[in-house]
Amino acid sequence: MAGNSQEYISHHLTNLTYGKLPAGYVRHNEDGTTTELTSSTWTMAHGGEEAAAMGFNAVHVDSLGWSIGLGALIMFLFWRAARNATTGVPTGFQNFIEMVVEFIDNTVKEGFHGANKVVAPLSLTVFTWVFMMNFMDLIPVDVLPSIFAAFGVHYMKVVPSTDVNVTMGMALFVFALMIFYSIKIKGIGGFVGELTLHPFNVKNPIVQALFIPVNFFLESIALLAKPISLALRLFGNMYAGEMIFILIALMFSAGVGMALLGGVLQWAWAVFHILVITLQAFIFMMLTIVYLSMAHEDH
Repeated sequence: MAGNSQEYISHHLTNLTYGKLPAGYVRHNEDGTTTELTSSTWTMAHGGEEAAAMGFNAVHVDSLGWSIGLGALIMFLFWRAARNATTGVPTGFQNFIEMVVEFIDNTVKEGFHGANKVVAPLSLTVFTWVFMMNFMDLIPVDVLPSIFAAFGVHYMKVVPSTDVNVTMGMALFVFALMIFYSIKIKGIGGFVGELTLHPFNVKNPIVQALFIPVNFFLESIALLAKPISLALRLFGNMYAGEMIFILIALMFSAGVGMALLGGVLQWAWAVFHILVITLQAFIFMMLTIVYLSMAHEDH
């Protein structure tokens, strides 16, 4: 673990990264020695500097592992609820699952104006998956990293939604669905027409032709802004929340009085953060529904 505050914060914000270091890279070992790589080497990064040197092809193993694991947990819980479902008096767990499904179903009916059987299951998946990834932020910041450190894994970020690669990946998937359904419902001509004939649409064909580049520029920016804002909104809120938990955790090593204050602040922020993680999951799901609804609107 890190010694001073700066190292502590940097350590907690560094992902467990796997990638390829270039030939000639000088690695700094824990014993103070250095090793120069004679060839390009796929390896785990020993810190943020090595992770940056790995470049675009680097993989955040912890973000992928936790997101896939949480997704598998969600599928298991829903499978178990469906398997044990009864027409009689439902159990508390079955009642909770039914309440969540009904809430998502009603939200989709209110926000989606089209006919598509994919949207409701997708919305349920998005909400529950994002919520579970956000929920990991409520686990004390040192618990899981300390457990993994005992097994020789010295870097471990356990909140996938604080990794912009994860949030951007989900946003790009939603964006791909938007483009797919826009072309499927409206056709290539209709989709291109939306990008070139709006927002300035005039009856004079000569004038309209002059506005096509302007329309395309404005509509392209508006279209590309959707996945970017979708990803950065979730990432920014969760990253800020994680940072506050890390700063509060620093108080536990600053004396008994500060530790007691840190405990109160951590409890208070965790209670407030329950609202944040739920709201962010709902917003991501709601925007997904709205964007897909817009893709189904044929003018």
